Amino acid sequence: MAPARRVVVVGFDGLEPSIVDALLESGDLPNFARLRTAGAYSRVATTTPAQTPVAWSTFATGVNPGGHGIFDFLRRDPETYLPDLALARYEQRSAFLPPRAVNMRSGQPVWDVLSNAGIPSTILRCPCSYPPDEFRGRMLSGMGVPDIRGGLGTSTFYSSAPGLTARESEQVVPLAGSGDRWTGRFVGPRHPKTRTDVTIDFTLDVDRPANAAVLRGEVGPSPVSLVVGRWSEWVTLKFRTGALATVRGMVRLLLVRLTPHVELYASPVNFDPAVPMYPISHPWDYAGELAGAVGRFHTAGIAEDHTGLSNGRLDEDDFLAQCDIVMREREAMLTHELNRHRAGLLFCLFDTPDRIQHMFWRFRDPSHPANTPGETVRPEWRHAIEDHYRRCDAVVGEVLRSIDDQTLLMVVSDHGFNSFRRGVGLNAWLHRQGYLVLRDGISPGEEAGEFFTHVDWGRSRAYALGFAGIYLNLAGREGSGIVASDSAAALSAELCERLTGLLDVERGAVAIERAAPRDALYTGPRASESPDVVVDFSAGYRASWTTALGGIPGTLFEDNTRKWAGDHIVAPRLVPGVLSANHPIEPGSPRMVDLSPTILAFLGVKAPLQYEGRSLLQRP
Repeated sequence: MAPARRVVVVGFDGLEPSIVDALLESGDLPNFARLRTAGAYSRVATTTPAQTPVAWSTFATGVNPGGHGIFDFLRRDPETYLPDLALARYEQRSAFLPPRAVNMRSGQPVWDVLSNAGIPSTILRCPCSYPPDEFRGRMLSGMGVPDIRGGLGTSTFYSSAPGLTARESEQVVPLAGSGDRWTGRFVGPRHPKTRTDVTIDFTLDVDRPANAAVLRGEVGPSPVSLVVGRWSEWVTLKFRTGALATVRGMVRLLLVRLTPHVELYASPVNFDPAVPMYPISHPWDYAGELAGAVGRFHTAGIAEDHTGLSNGRLDEDDFLAQCDIVMREREAMLTHELNRHRAGLLFCLFDTPDRIQHMFWRFRDPSHPANTPGETVRPEWRHAIEDHYRRCDAVVGEVLRSIDDQTLLMVVSDHGFNSFRRGVGLNAWLHRQGYLVLRDGISPGEEAGEFFTHVDWGRSRAYALGFAGIYLNLAGREGSGIVASDSAAALSAELCERLTGLLDVERGAVAIERAAPRDALYTGPRASESPDVVVDFSAGYRASWTTALGGIPGTLFEDNTRKWAGDHIVAPRLVPGVLSANHPIEPGSPRMVDLSPTILAFLGVKAPLQYEGRSLLQRP
């Protein structure tokens, strides 16, 4: 094919093909329908496991996870068995130098291949792009960018009610005072020397008749006016970390209620795009330039405050309003870059479809364990997922109006979606079968704790961590490993055989469709870092919440009663993504690994030898 000038890729994280099909049939996705008529509409095979950072890393690098090294949101330190974030890490070469962020994704991303050919790219919010790559073009990092405290998203809940305790990924700060005046503090980064929290004090003057309040303190140029149930604009916070040093962040606030207690919700403190703690864009000042053009925006890799809804600090309306803010930010970025895109690759990812489906799937599933009998459900909650798909279709329409027929447009989702009704306690199964042993006197469940606190590693042969993986306690690799290397393959095969077809007797259903050894799934220079066994769950099942962080629950199966009621970490064949394009593609079964070779072929660039996929473009 003769070289062309432009490729635009719009990613919608987690679009479920069956929902797209139904909305296409009803005429509710006219722009997707235009693509189907003009070019292509197909399923696209996702990765193993079907996780956002894994799948988009395969999209970017053209290789399976064994080539790029991202196998899960979490990884374990084999020496300590403790979980850690898998997308990025921090290293400090000297006590006299500040720490630096290191991207854990390997492989040669498509924008680097294009850069070597003299072709520019603009990459907006691709997962596993933190810290950003250096290449010919621009990049705003996506999933992997932390909040100001170094986590993936730590919110703060303020309340005048006594005795509140922190829930998942949050801090609770009491409001002190009485009547109409209350005081609190914003919690910022840890001090580089003392490691104590750096804070900023504020006062909150409430006006109950007006259902409003005013927040004062070191919060930007003027006090912040708040109204119950309405998100604030971005509030600037300057945390003093030294005599002449400050760290600047920004936060959005939601005044939750004023009676019977005063309650205020603060989003995770995001980096200020103009002066982030660590580089989040390439060139380094691109994030600030973008903010100057479209307004300030969420910089944290996971922008939607789903934990606020899970923890009951926000309600569904609050969460949808916050998702709307994130979408408007992303739409503005894409429009800005479309208006100046003349050559090369433009990629923009919209994460919000994934987050809304995680939190609203239960309204599509009337018998889901998370639903409460007699619960009041607003009509807009029941239709939130379909409504959001229509919004995504409108984004596609805007792109179509901005390109010509010589431009390749691909609209991609990395995986589909499924109901998450039952959790499987993989460590509970390993314990019951004698593969994972607790210290004498310790019982599974709450007593066992998380992080494998009470595991007897001298008698344990396997353990589960993350959302789909089991590791062998391998001698010479794990800190207290006992499994000899020459028996590892046999033990992996034994685990796979016994887990495949695991029955949930209480429900009369198969919970695990398949368990497979790493050698059957991954190839490449980092395949040895993967779990030894990967579990493919059946529809409706997923690893239990306690499994991910090294807990050993007392029950093998448990109902998922959390608002996070939809998921996709099941057998990959059950959750393919979606691929639409304005040019015809070759018949067959497209895969995530094929998308970068397709981009390169359209732009007339030869794919590197390590790329595993094929171009999907129809040959003339």
